[in-house]
Amino acid sequence: MGHAMAYLLGEKHQLSVWVRRQTENIQPVSLEKLVPDADIILFCLPVIPHREIITRIKPFLHKQCLCISIAKGLDESGNTASEIFSELLNNEYDFALLYGPMISEEICANRYAFAQSGCRNSNAFNTVKQVFKESQLYLTHTNDITGISWSVILKNVYAMIFGMADELQLGDNMRGFLASASLKELDQIVQFMGGQPGSPYDLAGIGDLITTATSEDSHHHELGRKLARGDYNEIRGEGVHTLEMVKTHHLFKFNKYPLFQLIDNIVNNHQPAMHAIDTYLKKHF
Repeated sequence: MGHAMAYLLGEKHQLSVWVRRQTENIQPVSLEKLVPDADIILFCLPVIPHREIITRIKPFLHKQCLCISIAKGLDESGNTASEIFSELLNNEYDFALLYGPMISEEICANRYAFAQSGCRNSNAFNTVKQVFKESQLYLTHTNDITGISWSVILKNVYAMIFGMADELQLGDNMRGFLASASLKELDQIVQFMGGQPGSPYDLAGIGDLITTATSEDSHHHELGRKLARGDYNEIRGEGVHTLEMVKTHHLFKFNKYPLFQLIDNIVNNHQPAMHAIDTYLKKHF
């Protein structure tokens, strides 16, 4: 996604790129030297290092600087990117989130992409919109930061069951059912976590779910296929990590959300996918 964002913005803005892990043939730059001149800082990295990076750069931020994150996961304490931003930046600095159907390969191929920008105020959104003006990324605004954060995080979990169903050749009817059941649970969990009712029925929820759940380029769709084959090697990703963090930090009870629990049983308890799905359907219909 870092490459995709650079593709979108490189011709319109002066960009400085800092990489967390040094790569061959790339001249290292000093983060502390770059930050004071930055009007926008775009976090194209997982949630886990957000706390470290924000703590490191905060003394160098100027007051009008806007921090933007595209991270769709939880850190090791079960915190979202927005919670980390809120805690560390307080009300001193604005921040924004970009969540929605944004497959990096399609962005770099000059195809359309879409996102909700979660911001606390319209001024921050206007800044985000100006940054991506005349690009192929189309934006809408929401102030339901909690709602879109949990929609986009949880959709990675549900996307895996779509990959399982495709690998098992369960058909389009099953895909339609999974979309309905996933969205119902997403809406329930989002509200439990403090988001607004209906928040998952927008770009960060259903929009990103459909993209992630059906694209052959999706990491979580491929994870689902592997799990359906009984291959549990290298089963890693934001959705798998989310399952672990929800359980570790008791963020909500699995048994209230049967499809979510089904996915966890397959991922972590290694239940055969076909048997688990069949048992789930017989129990809940």
